[in-house]
Amino acid sequence: MAESSERALTPDEAAYVAAAREKAFVLYEGAKTPHRSCGIALAETFGVPTPAYQALRRGGITGKGSCGAIRAGEQVLGELLGDPSPTGGVTQGLRDAVSWYQQAWHARMFAGQDKPDVVCDSLVRPHGDFMGPARKAFCTNLAADVAALTAEALCRFATVRPEITRLELG
Repeated sequence: MAESSERALTPDEAAYVAAAREKAFVLYEGAKTPHRSCGIALAETFGVPTPAYQALRRGGITGKGSCGAIRAGEQVLGELLGDPSPTGGVTQGLRDAVSWYQQAWHARMFAGQDKPDVVCDSLVRPHGDFMGPARKAFCTNLAADVAALTAEALCRFATVRPEITRLELG
């Protein structure tokens, strides 16, 4: 794992990460296409079925659960790198990717915080009204950053990555 987690990304991998960030941003923002929740934006970015991701909206719907975007990144990795058998164990690729992903979001998104509070309500409270523009901008960027981290984990630990398809806008 150490070799994969520390190496520089290739130009192709960096482009993949950028494409994931951009697609999640557009899907969550809702300016060029109808708004998606954070979890659904992540699922759609990586081409996985979206129904289960509905439960991640606003931190488990109530705002009392962990950030839906952060949780969605882990679930996407599970769907793409997990053993398809219901009785299968955790694959090494999934273990490595999730371990890296958890460390990366903590270090990159919450630098300097020993134990960041990632409960949805706690994250968004400083940005005012939940339906307001400051909170929406915060969550749009957070979903995009998480999509980029998820894509980077796939670049580092997956043998095959799903295509990030372009959105048909307009």
